[in-house]
Amino acid sequence: MYYSRKIIPFIFFLLFLLSFAARAQQHIVKRPPNYGRLGSLAKPDYYAIDTLIEPIPFRRQFFHDKINKELEKADKADGIKDSAITFFWDTTQSDRMTRVILKTVNHMQIMVENMPLNGRDSFDHSQDKIRYLNALWELLRAYNGNPRPNPDFYENLVNNMDSMLVACNENKLKDFAIQNTNIYTLDNGHNLFENHPDVRAYVYTEMGKQDPIMMVKRLIEFHSDTFAGPIIAAAAKLQPELIFNYATATNYRLRDAVHRTHDDLVQAIALIADSSKAPVKAIPFLCQIYKKQMTVQEVDSIAAQPASLYRHLVGLKIENDPVGKPIYAKELDYRGMKMVREMNDLHEEKDTVRFKCIDSLPPEDLYYIMVNGQDEIYTSTFLGTFKRMMERLQPRSGNQLLDTLHYDKFRTFIKMCAGYNTLSEFLQTISDTGRNQLMSSFITGLENGNDSDLEDAVDVADAFGSINDSALNVFLEARVKESYERSYSGNSKKGVVIYGLLATLLESNRSTGNDTGSAVASVKLQLPPINKVLYHDLVNDSGIVYQQVFFFGDEDGKNSYESFVGGFKSNPAWKIEDTTFWTTISSISGHKVVIYTNKPLLEPDDEVAQDSLCNFLSRTHIVPSIIIHRGHSYHLPQTLARLTPANKIVILGSCGGYHNLAVVLDKAPDAHIVSSKQTGVEAVNEPIIGALNKRLLDGTDINWIDIWSELNLYFADKDELREKFSDYVPPYKNLGAIFIKAYRRKMGK
Repeated sequence: MYYSRKIIPFIFFLLFLLSFAARAQQHIVKRPPNYGRLGSLAKPDYYAIDTLIEPIPFRRQFFHDKINKELEKADKADGIKDSAITFFWDTTQSDRMTRVILKTVNHMQIMVENMPLNGRDSFDHSQDKIRYLNALWELLRAYNGNPRPNPDFYENLVNNMDSMLVACNENKLKDFAIQNTNIYTLDNGHNLFENHPDVRAYVYTEMGKQDPIMMVKRLIEFHSDTFAGPIIAAAAKLQPELIFNYATATNYRLRDAVHRTHDDLVQAIALIADSSKAPVKAIPFLCQIYKKQMTVQEVDSIAAQPASLYRHLVGLKIENDPVGKPIYAKELDYRGMKMVREMNDLHEEKDTVRFKCIDSLPPEDLYYIMVNGQDEIYTSTFLGTFKRMMERLQPRSGNQLLDTLHYDKFRTFIKMCAGYNTLSEFLQTISDTGRNQLMSSFITGLENGNDSDLEDAVDVADAFGSINDSALNVFLEARVKESYERSYSGNSKKGVVIYGLLATLLESNRSTGNDTGSAVASVKLQLPPINKVLYHDLVNDSGIVYQQVFFFGDEDGKNSYESFVGGFKSNPAWKIEDTTFWTTISSISGHKVVIYTNKPLLEPDDEVAQDSLCNFLSRTHIVPSIIIHRGHSYHLPQTLARLTPANKIVILGSCGGYHNLAVVLDKAPDAHIVSSKQTGVEAVNEPIIGALNKRLLDGTDINWIDIWSELNLYFADKDELREKFSDYVPPYKNLGAIFIKAYRRKMGK
């Protein structure tokens, strides 16, 4: 009896252990084949089970609570607490991120608690677990703070964290770091390197060799470490302006790290930062100071006069020295754009006043003012600058000027001349032989570079839309055919696609002014209709067309907003509702159209308003099919960053140059783009938007040929506005955008 009382509890205890082992075996988490590999290290089972072996101690429950709050925040980010992360534009990514963030991170909490001692005392082991939990918490905080998290990045980051935690507990962090020297180990190491300075130094040093620019942008993390100097020196050779920013920073940690770096180029940057009267104007001359060809004082003397500064910047551009090239090229663009804006602003003044800022500049300088100012230059500003360039060019010829400039951006220049009807005048300065050589060079060589190098080809495509000289068109067609045949025999897929498309565009450009011609061109280019957007492609599942308009907080933005909203207030077809950060304009007759526009609050609160509106649209699963940018070109990147594949019409109130077109089509591959050759004009933007909304209320397709015919009649008796409207390019005439779309389809991108 006595032994029975002893044995029975023991039997129950044994059964409990067997039951627990069976449950643990059932809860092994299945992983992809590469999940959690540490070289040859295999995961013990206690890293994989998804149930706690022991309850969480009270002193660590606080850290789990912090993690759980972030998990709940991630769950509720889509507006619903349902144990799922929803990216409403992509179901596959939704399932993926639910698994990665909610399930895998939650499992890692359990894994941390189940980790064995592995030779540590219990106190140190507990401290390590707290460190691991903090690392998880910081990962989740970063995810929740990211407005558009990249699923690929976070899946890799979470899987890396899982393996890194195991490596830490198995005392194999150094081996792991050697096998996984990457951005994920770097990001996850913030907490995990705390007791491993040798591993930290190894990862930061090796990452500095891999990507010094990325690393130097994180300089604040390692500013006082000995390995900071080599990383700063390597970055200075690639982006000296970034090191200059640190050398002049108010943050003494960054500034001192630069000054401590024993590298001649970095020390030249520090010298400019310390001793120049105008460091920002002097830094473009880094090469001359670094090579001791000029002193800082000599540079200051040059920089004191705007015209002198610009002439010397052009000189640097022509010399094309690689040291400091990004800085002087950027400064040249900036200084030229300032003059373009000054001439634009004085468009109602006499020419003697308007063009005074370029009075002393030679042809080379005027050339760069035009090509670098293409995003904002007014037609009259271009024509006035071009006229002065031609006067000062004599007795030289146009190709002699281009020789001096090493044909830098010559395709952009020819495109602009074609667009502003000055190409013939420029070509007349060149002999017949030279003219043929120039225009042959304009066409040939477009197949060079990698598949994504398209800027020159797009300039050529754009020029085709403006060249009306029949003899020149015949010449260009022949050169395109020759280049196509050469690409074909040379097995250049890029060349075959480019020249095949250019041939089609040349032929189609003569007939795309009507629906039949556009339909034929669309078929040949293997594109959806280039002249219209079907109404059913603009509505959502509820039959609503959503638009989003971006305004900015400068004076022009406020005026544009008031004018835009005011146009709806007097129209009984619309109602207007206001919130703190945005305005909603909804149709109350005809088909359903809803327009959201942020309020142009004083900068930088205008970005807060845009963020608030975008977050609201995301939470409510509203995806605008029409995006309208109402602001200067320097605001445009903020709008472009918000585009999505759902956007079918994008109206740019500022120039749609190549880089802007490419970015739009990167984000919204099917978008029809309305853009201007110069800065957008409110009195032109609003009639275009009005014509668009009229068709949306009627529920009809957006036919750009019809809209442009209607607008041509509207502007016919408005002399000044007619000229401004002529600078707007409708989608069916936007050969640059059409070319990019067709090229990407042909190349399978």
